Amino acid sequence: MTSSRVAALVGLGLVAGLFSGLFGVGGGLIIVPALVVALRVEHKLAVGTSLMAIVPACTTGIVSYAVSGSVDWYLGLVLAAGAVVGAQIGSRLLAVLSRRVAQTIFVLFALTMAVQMLIVVPNRDGLMVWSPWRVVGLVALSLVAGTAAGLLGIGGGGIVVPVLMFGFGLSDLVAKGASLVMMLPGVLSGLVGNLRGHRVLVRAGLIIGLSAVVTGPVGSWIAHSIPPKVADILFACYLVFVCVTMTREILRREPEAKR
Repeated sequence: MTSSRVAALVGLGLVAGLFSGLFGVGGGLIIVPALVVALRVEHKLAVGTSLMAIVPACTTGIVSYAVSGSVDWYLGLVLAAGAVVGAQIGSRLLAVLSRRVAQTIFVLFALTMAVQMLIVVPNRDGLMVWSPWRVVGLVALSLVAGTAAGLLGIGGGGIVVPVLMFGFGLSDLVAKGASLVMMLPGVLSGLVGNLRGHRVLVRAGLIIGLSAVVTGPVGSWIAHSIPPKVADILFACYLVFVCVTMTREILRREPEAKR
């Protein structure tokens, strides 16, 4: 933990917090690649550390969206039920998958989300219409998102938000608020699994997470101020950048991890 590495972690947290509030995600899409590529942290450690950082960022995001009246608590809790189970599945898969397999899954996931964000037509007036089949669909969605949280070190919002908007017709703001509510217990569940497996750099995670608290409310304010399609396009462009960066990392030899 040199001063330069601490400064890099603080900067990473500030950026991750901004994206968390802006897109209703945990920030793992920023944290994991940055730890792996820039700070040379081994991928599985980066995933576990990302989950620790997401906890304070996600909590701040929930408060910010709740103050703005953009949180559907019932929807968030239904999603959370499946996310907790899925996170345990993901953390166990992480223990047995190779670095390149995990990173390849990360790239495929990011590409899929980029396409979804480009084709979704945002609707700020859409609200949840409840039915038994929709509840089943929400639980299935949250299982997938929770598994991604444990396996990829993300909050799962990158999956949930586009599907809620495109598949369920929700407002982008309501989708982001529900996503943040869902993420907190799911991320905590995945974090426990990775802590037990000794795959978390605790100090690094705390530095990133506490830094993210500063910019999370700023991202939430921006999300409520700009047209939703603008945010979607920007996020899709970032995901493409992540895919290129992680693909380069996959093709490299196994880097020496720094702890």
